[in-house]
Amino acid sequence: MIDLRSDTVTKPTDEMRKAMAEAEVGDDVYKEDPTVKELERAVSNLLGKEAGLFVPSGVMANQIAIKLHTKPGHEVIMDADAHIFHYETGAPAVFSGVMCRCIPSDYGSPAIEDIEAAIRPNIYYNSRSSLITLENSHNRHGGTLLDVAYTQQVKELADQHEIKMHLDGARLWNAHAETGIALEKYAEPFDTVSVCLSKGLGAPVGSVLAGTWEHVNRGRKFRKMLGGGMRQAGIIAAGGLHAVKHHIKHLKGDHVKAKYFAQKVMESPLIAVDLTRVQTNIVNFKLAPQIKAADFVEKAKEKGMLCSEIGQNTIRVVFHFQISEQETKKAVKLTTDCVLLLAQ
Repeated sequence: MIDLRSDTVTKPTDEMRKAMAEAEVGDDVYKEDPTVKELERAVSNLLGKEAGLFVPSGVMANQIAIKLHTKPGHEVIMDADAHIFHYETGAPAVFSGVMCRCIPSDYGSPAIEDIEAAIRPNIYYNSRSSLITLENSHNRHGGTLLDVAYTQQVKELADQHEIKMHLDGARLWNAHAETGIALEKYAEPFDTVSVCLSKGLGAPVGSVLAGTWEHVNRGRKFRKMLGGGMRQAGIIAAGGLHAVKHHIKHLKGDHVKAKYFAQKVMESPLIAVDLTRVQTNIVNFKLAPQIKAADFVEKAKEKGMLCSEIGQNTIRVVFHFQISEQETKKAVKLTTDCVLLLAQ
């Protein structure tokens, strides 16, 4: 089965399993796990931040960041298709008591003037705009990338209004791999940054939230509130550490496969792809109006490929390092065969 539902389906390699089995461990709640500490140092150094906090998931990392930068009744400004808004189960409202101010955009980069217009005036009856979050690469926009100059403009606007900034960098590794821009450069405008270890990098679990020592020390308390305090966590941290050291190099190849797939499937008159959005490892493609996405997903599964429905006639596929070139070519044929069968 060719599994293109997400890059979260990657499995630990034999080398990663060996590193996990041999990891030196301690009690991380007591701050005594050496492998967790090594991972946190490694990631925070790559991002140019003072410190890092290892957490079980990207959702937890994002929610801790929101808690760090807001108070109940505040407002968080974000893209209308942000992961934080769509896929984190209303956690900003439940955990931090904040509202999401969502701004539509074409590629995940809301216009500066739209962000400025969304900032609440400092009047007593208004909610306070206290945080701007951005996402890089952007999941729902198809893996699109943020421009460094753009994020710097957002930073300048945020500073003018004394607003903090958080980057949901779950796939920031992909942005770095595609452009060659240093991770530190991408992270520089943001007060906090979250990065995921269990997507394209292939670790079994975990994310890191990076920021100042103050952020990490306060964030540790919020992590505990959310049930994220871990004991001998070095076993799973070792998987993330191995991934950071050895798997970033695979990501560019994932992008090549995604772009090949996109270019080939759009040769079918029954499939439309916006190639300007195929910037990293995600491909969203539209089916002809007479083909329902749910029917395509079922037919593709029957033929040997797993994918995701993200709209009435839109499909998402995500490439990762455990999908070979041969499987990529096979996925093209399966896709075009399926649309032909369903269009009849």
